Amino acid sequence: MNKIYFDNAATTPLDPAVLEAMMPYLTEKFGNPSSIYSYGRECRMAIENARKLVAKILHAHPSEIFFTSGGTESSNTAITASVVDLGCKHIISSPIEHHATLHTVEHVAKTHGAKVSYVKVLDNGHLDLQHLEELLKSAEEKVLVTLMHANNEIGNITDIELVGNLCKTHEAIFHCDTVQTVGHFDLDLSKVHVHFITGAGHKFHGPKGVGILYVNKNVKISPYIFGGSQERNMRAGTENVYGIVGFAKALELAIESMEKDAAYILALKLYLAEQLQKHIPGVLFNGDTFGNSLYTVLNVGFPKTEKSEMLLFNLDVNHICVSGGSACSSGVNVGSHVIGAFRDNSKQETLRFSFSKHNTTAEIDTVISVIKTII
Repeated sequence: MNKIYFDNAATTPLDPAVLEAMMPYLTEKFGNPSSIYSYGRECRMAIENARKLVAKILHAHPSEIFFTSGGTESSNTAITASVVDLGCKHIISSPIEHHATLHTVEHVAKTHGAKVSYVKVLDNGHLDLQHLEELLKSAEEKVLVTLMHANNEIGNITDIELVGNLCKTHEAIFHCDTVQTVGHFDLDLSKVHVHFITGAGHKFHGPKGVGILYVNKNVKISPYIFGGSQERNMRAGTENVYGIVGFAKALELAIESMEKDAAYILALKLYLAEQLQKHIPGVLFNGDTFGNSLYTVLNVGFPKTEKSEMLLFNLDVNHICVSGGSACSSGVNVGSHVIGAFRDNSKQETLRFSFSKHNTTAEIDTVISVIKTII
């Protein structure tokens, strides 16, 4: 039986065209980009062409794009630099951020003595932006606001233009985790007041282990990783050339077919929601599912019973891949910190279904049939 894969918010399959673009840099174009002879120069050129392409797509300047190992490193760099280099003594975040943000905020606050405040979460999982404004107004120190664009577990989207304008008004630094939206939305950084954004290649059919950090040209920060002059003295270490080439190619392909893919994937999400409501009594959805939400994510709460507690395991036995929440915390048997921030989730068994252009309604029909059998 073929596997059915509904965990695309964790990672997506590599696009064959992306692999094709990467292959020369895994084989004959093996030079070190810091070397001055031809092998090195062709790799250096590949990196800079990738940087220009990514910058163009995001409406940024190439000098504002830095390649990293992924979203986690990018967020760590931005948050740490905001406190250490930019003098932010007060961090405003939210309890529903990815742990790459939450744990970094906790660590930086402890090691550098920064104050931390958390924006309240409304009943539908959206952030209370009025509360954010109150926190910014009452802050006496320089502030870093670190809030994600779209939540990786429930899919809720935050209005980052509005958040950016609030940060501008109150002269705060704004870091936005856009890992779930780069490659899925047309982000125009020339229109958003933001100092840092992050992206990860494996969320849009690119390779794992490569990401970006956008650093607004008006911001000057120190490296997070030391030891070499790579990435214009901003990130030491020999560059992941094939990963960088793959990231840019995947982003280019994602943007080309974004409108078509988004409409198709949203239809899959709505079809699964409809079928679950029709066939599974007591099912509910977490977050603003049919409102301001990612078209790629559907977070489902099943009534807690002996059978539903084994749902994730039994789906896996039936070759169906879904997750119980964030992939980065799966295997840890605690309730979702995201859902727990706005709803009592002790009486539900939560599954996150996340979709890509490769999924089909036939797969959804199979999943519904298997869930009915299990429950």
